[in-house]
Amino acid sequence: MTQAAATDWTPESWKQRLAAHQAVYPDRAAVDVAVAKLREFPPLVTSFEIERLKALIADAQEGKRFVLQGGDCAETLADCRPDVITNKLKILLQMSLVLVHGMQKPVVRVGRFAGQYAKPRSSPMETREGVTLPSYFGDLVNGAEFTPEARTPNPHLMVRGYQHAAVTLNFIRSLIDSGFADLHHPEYWDLRFMHHASLPEELRREYQQMSRRLAEALKFMEALGETGIDDLSRVAFFTSHEGLNLLYESAQTRRVPRRDGWYNLTTHLPWIGERTRALDGAHVEYFRGIANPVGVKVGPSTTPADLLALIDRLNPRDEPGRMVVIHRMGAARIAQALPALLHVVRHARRRVLWVCDPMHGNGVTTRHGVKTRDFNDILGELRQAFDLHEREGTILGGVHFELTGEDVTECVGGAAGITEDDLTGNYSSLCDPRLNYQQALEMAFLIARHAAK
Repeated sequence: MTQAAATDWTPESWKQRLAAHQAVYPDRAAVDVAVAKLREFPPLVTSFEIERLKALIADAQEGKRFVLQGGDCAETLADCRPDVITNKLKILLQMSLVLVHGMQKPVVRVGRFAGQYAKPRSSPMETREGVTLPSYFGDLVNGAEFTPEARTPNPHLMVRGYQHAAVTLNFIRSLIDSGFADLHHPEYWDLRFMHHASLPEELRREYQQMSRRLAEALKFMEALGETGIDDLSRVAFFTSHEGLNLLYESAQTRRVPRRDGWYNLTTHLPWIGERTRALDGAHVEYFRGIANPVGVKVGPSTTPADLLALIDRLNPRDEPGRMVVIHRMGAARIAQALPALLHVVRHARRRVLWVCDPMHGNGVTTRHGVKTRDFNDILGELRQAFDLHEREGTILGGVHFELTGEDVTECVGGAAGITEDDLTGNYSSLCDPRLNYQQALEMAFLIARHAAK
């Protein structure tokens, strides 16, 4: 099989396929105006950055690096604020430093931000008290308010999404260029979960020792004088989002000077969701032709034949750094569902980066009808994933979390002791529940602890 040729793929050839989870816009003329405007805007990311990430992913495929991918379930335009962006960057940076220290290898930081504005829904319509309106597909498509005006898909929101993504990226780059240095000192971190009564004393001591060792290592590097913390903090951050709205994605797919192929310049790492990975569907058709590294999410219903066919379609040349497989099985099903996939890919000698998403297979609904996830289920799936990869001789090269730097109460469990009764305290997600700041940081300590064994 050869790479898609110019004669059989274009940024819009997906329109000839069944396009699942695409918005139905009532005003087609307004769609054309919005798409034309998106085509004229400057790119959000560069091909140089995309190729740099591809090289880092190639390293991670060989176990030389580890990928930390995380951020909101669905970004909102209203959250394009400096405090929210800073807190997301802060928790990813702090988690990565804990993982670097525990795993003794570089960590590639990939944020679910600056574009994660669209979400698939199980039904195109939603009914409340006898009123039926289009479902909320994210701020790139329509509004969350349950009114006809808000829920009508509005193509101008694609333009607003681009503008907010550009502002977000500009601020992130400014933070990175400025050093963001104080975040490297664990004494400034919020480590209140270490003192919670539910945390076993042995684990508390281990957390505290790891935190002290990390602080001492960073201070030692500062003391050397050759490389300051400011230099160490200028790390690369990359963006990612689900490439769900193909009008938005294809409008910013273009050729660049002195490079072959077409690049999606909305993000560094777009991915295909579990619901849109049909081999003959529009999303696979679009993704097969872009030069970015691409991810595909696979759940417990994925067969070995399904996965090999997807890999063949998306990465026919077995290009290093191109293919990211994100498994999202659920703690109760991973032991049965994952080994066959690992086995068939290893025996086919296909080059992929295996990433574990322990969030999406572990959703539950409380007795009060609130969607949540249990910290222990998330951790349990992760631990099983590490063990299953080790047993098969494959490399788990990354993790994928839905998280926030805010003090939300959306997932139960963790040392902070959030219970079902606490969920109403600060539940702000419009879609799926996220780990909060303390839960995410504790998760990083636990991953590092597991990896160090």
